[in-house]
Amino acid sequence: MNQRIAFIGAGNMAGALIGGLLADGLPPDKLIAADPNPAQRAALSETRGIETTASNEEAVSGADTVVLAVKPQTLKGVAKALSASVQATRPLIISIAAGIRCERVASWLGGGLPVVRAMPNTPALVQSGATGMYANAAVSSEQKESAESLLRAVGLTCWLEQESTIDAVTALSGSGPAYYFLVMEVMEAAATKLGLPAETARLLNLQTALGAARMALESSEPPQTLRARVTSPGGTTAAALRVLEAGNLQALFDDALAAASDRSVSLSDELGAD
Repeated sequence: MNQRIAFIGAGNMAGALIGGLLADGLPPDKLIAADPNPAQRAALSETRGIETTASNEEAVSGADTVVLAVKPQTLKGVAKALSASVQATRPLIISIAAGIRCERVASWLGGGLPVVRAMPNTPALVQSGATGMYANAAVSSEQKESAESLLRAVGLTCWLEQESTIDAVTALSGSGPAYYFLVMEVMEAAATKLGLPAETARLLNLQTALGAARMALESSEPPQTLRARVTSPGGTTAAALRVLEAGNLQALFDDALAAASDRSVSLSDELGAD
């Protein structure tokens, strides 16, 4: 990728993407970020060495790709204010604002623009993110490659054929880190009740989570097969799993992800209203 990329918003996710792109070898002079917060701009300039500005219009001037990295509640106003500028140059638009559909983003920007909607998650901050992506009909194959290269700088990317499935992505990977943090939290607490020192419980817990994730990533087998391999009949693991299964863990997660997906749909309706 050797395009000029403008970031509108210089918060944590924009910073993570910028860091990933620089680590991939994109020259700093190909990046610019706009943000009204002087501290945010100064931090990016000092740590990343890229150009920053308080003017969104200045940032998008001459940009091949514009990344909308502002809060969903402010996207409408930001996009409408940029409509004349982006209509003049017609860059690829990548929106990472949760809950705003492509149709609405394109409309606020004046219509007819190539828009990719992306749903990254917070592990992107440590280059271990998972991002679901959807492109509207105006996005070319070359632009899809550019968008994928940009988001892949902070982790794994997956293209979605239907925009509606972003709600499921939100429920799974978008909100998913919190589920794993909760599991870590309760396992650590349970281990301390069994007598382990808190720091020991934390270290063993985190390394176990990391190791299990790496085993799953590096294996071609599904999780249920991996689980069966470490579960000896009549052993300690089997005893623990019986308790979890008796608590109907599958139904609990079915309900949890459905609730997250439903909320994603309702947020899209609320945030995308005219």
